[in-house]
Amino acid sequence: MGNDTYLGLPSAIGQSKKATFSYVKDRIWKKINSWRGRPLSRAGKEVMIKSMLQSIPYYIMSLFILPDGIVSDVKKMLNSFWWGGGTNHNCIRWMAWDKLTGAKKEGGLGFRGLKAFNLAMVAKRGWLLLSKPQSLVSRIFKSRYFPNSTFFEANLSNNPSFVWRSVWQARSLLSLGCRWSIRDGRNVPLMGSPWLRGNKEVMLNGPQR
Repeated sequence: MGNDTYLGLPSAIGQSKKATFSYVKDRIWKKINSWRGRPLSRAGKEVMIKSMLQSIPYYIMSLFILPDGIVSDVKKMLNSFWWGGGTNHNCIRWMAWDKLTGAKKEGGLGFRGLKAFNLAMVAKRGWLLLSKPQSLVSRIFKSRYFPNSTFFEANLSNNPSFVWRSVWQARSLLSLGCRWSIRDGRNVPLMGSPWLRGNKEVMLNGPQR
C-alpha cells in the first residue's frame, strides 16, 4: 500500500522515503527505455531531457523534497542517457551531471539541477503560506504547526507530515529573499528580522534596549 499513488502522489509515506518515491525513478527509466534503439542527435537528446525526462518529477517536487538517493539515481540515469543513449548501455560519462547543469556560457548545457530546483519549488509553497494567510491551506497549516508564532518562527513540531517537513526544510531558502514591508512598523521585529535592502547585511545590528 505504501507504494500506491493517487492523483500522481503517494497515498502513504512510510519509513523508507526512497522506496516510497521510487516510482518517480521508474517512470523516468521506462521513458528512457522506450527511446532505446532510436538514433538521437545531441540536440535531440537535449530536447528530450529538458522537455520530457526532467518534467516527469516536477509535480512531485513541487510538494515534497525527494530523498537524496532518488535524486542521485535520477541524475545518473540522465547522465547515462546523455552520453550513451540508444543501444549503448556501457557508455563513458565524460563529465559529471552537476557540471552539465551549469549555464552554457559557463561550459554547461543548462540542464536543471534537480536538488536546487526541488528546493525552490517547495519554497514556493512556503511563500503561499506567507502571501495568502487567509487561504484554507494556510489556515490549516498555521493552526496545526505555528498557531502562536509566525511561519519563520515555527518549529518542526511533533509527528509532522512530510509536506510540512519539506516546506520547513525549504524555509531557509525562502528567508534569503524575503524582507519585511515596514509600513507603520508595528508588526516588524526590527532587531530580529530581515528588513534592510541589500545582499550582505539585511538585519539591524546594535545594542538592544
